[in-house]
Amino acid sequence: MPKKTVHEFVAMKTTGEKITFLTSYDYPTAQFAEAAGLDMLLVGDSLGMCVYGYSGTIPVTMDQCIVHSEAVRRGAPNTFVIGDMPFMSYQSSLEKAVENAGRFLKEAGVDAVKLEGGVRVAPQIRAIVDAGIVVMGHIGLTPQSSGQLGGHKAQGRTLESARGVVADALAVQEAGAQMILLEAVPPELGEYIARTLTIPALSIGAGVDCDGQLLIVSDMIGQFQAFTPKFVKKYCDVAGIVTDAMKEYVSDVRASRFPAAENCYRMLDGEKERFDAEFK
Repeated sequence: MPKKTVHEFVAMKTTGEKITFLTSYDYPTAQFAEAAGLDMLLVGDSLGMCVYGYSGTIPVTMDQCIVHSEAVRRGAPNTFVIGDMPFMSYQSSLEKAVENAGRFLKEAGVDAVKLEGGVRVAPQIRAIVDAGIVVMGHIGLTPQSSGQLGGHKAQGRTLESARGVVADALAVQEAGAQMILLEAVPPELGEYIARTLTIPALSIGAGVDCDGQLLIVSDMIGQFQAFTPKFVKKYCDVAGIVTDAMKEYVSDVRASRFPAAENCYRMLDGEKERFDAEFK
């Protein structure tokens, strides 16, 4: 199946066909996602927690994001892949924002980049778009600036806060972003923004009425154990399955049940007798 384009995502919004979206950080997971028919993959800076065990996304570097994006691109050559711009890869200047966005395309072959923020990063979005790069905005709960938000807390839960989220959404669209991600906002607000904007509005905890849904793959498959956001649905329990398998392996090794004969190589015909004569 050919890779979808931003124009097709806009068409899906128009017809009401939902966009399916997951994070991915490695080659095997990207292969699984492409086989499952995902429309888009995000190489999120959430890899800091899900892959490296950091307490948040702040320590993640451009080089880490590039390496993981390269792996995902190889695993899902026919899926739309978005590279997530990590903390301080775009905030300090327009030139740095464009340069780092360009790295994602040149070095990892992604189809778009994502950056957090609304009104305050509209100049960066415009500069990156003007460089010919597809941009996804990200508003609501923005983990890179969670310290200013008082932690990883839902946004838009009061009228005043909702007005700010709407203003961010409009600023992102006006700056030229082709898509936007809404994180951890009430479904009424998600529905209003999706209905108001002409660009696709994707949800991660923003309700069913958005134009599509994103989940962190490590949450969705039950791999990440530190915490589970309210908006997550676990579709399987990889942590339990893998832990049980490892326990069985430990038991088999200690009881000398593994390796069994079928797991071992055999000497070539006639060689065992020669071996026994020399070494036994």
